[in-house]
Amino acid sequence: MLGTRIAAARAAAGMSQDGLAELVGLDRRSIQRYEAGTRDPRYGDLLLIARALDVPLAELVREE
Repeated sequence: MLGTRIAAARAAAGMSQDGLAELVGLDRRSIQRYEAGTRDPRYGDLLLIARALDVPLAELVREE
């Protein structure tokens, strides 16, 4: 699930939801929703998240 991969990448980077939200210009609530899977990020936000976490976009969106 995309949200699980975002959460795992954020944790591996040692970053809080607040920290990630600040880096990408979103509010913490959006990050929470993305990670919980209750909302899918827009493509532009997904690119910013991947860059902020220093992970390839393909790693976040891969199908299992």
